[in-house]
Amino acid sequence: MKKSLRLAALMTRLKDGNLHTAERLAQALGVSVRTIYRDMDELSAAGIPIAGERGRGYRAAATVTLPPLNLTDIELEVLHLGLAAVGAGAAEMPDLAQAARSLSAKIDDLLPEEGQTVPFGFASHPWQDAAQGFRHMPAFRAAVRARQKLRVTLTDGTSQDIRPLKLGYWGRIWTCTAWSETGARFTEIRLDTVAALTPLPGLFVNEPGKRLEDYPTSPRRD
Repeated sequence: MKKSLRLAALMTRLKDGNLHTAERLAQALGVSVRTIYRDMDELSAAGIPIAGERGRGYRAAATVTLPPLNLTDIELEVLHLGLAAVGAGAAEMPDLAQAARSLSAKIDDLLPEEGQTVPFGFASHPWQDAAQGFRHMPAFRAAVRARQKLRVTLTDGTSQDIRPLKLGYWGRIWTCTAWSETGARFTEIRLDTVAALTPLPGLFVNEPGKRLEDYPTSPRRD
């Protein structure tokens, strides 16, 4: 398994709210415990909200609070996404990039110190090309609202027809939760891995077993 895929799989497991030991994670992903430790260090250094420690276990951290405002996860993610998008265009927009850095520093000063090992907006992270998924955001959003099937081609050359159900953002990566018509199963597609997408004729309707509420969200027994 490629490192980026393994890190994404770790993030998916951690955000179920349960405590996961390094041993169980290593067994589930087929790697060594030392590799899990290194991966956790890298995720934490990337500013991804992970709570826990070696010997006890890891889980996704709770919602961040910015005094005097209480921000939801998605509200903080909007800030983060905007800063990342502006920062990606630093060469073309140096004045805006500088303003984004200044805003990032101000937000970073207000964040709780616990778990904040790097600046909020411009930390290095394992998915340097994640911003390329932004260009697909309008099409995915429109398809989710209209219940429009999509044919998605990924950067690895594979393609599948999907029913897009929900867009999500966590750890600086946008994903689409979908029912795959091709694989007859639920799937999560990272938008930064999408090379092309085409709307398919006809809309889909809710069918038992293929709805968002049917997506398996019960805690994993790792």
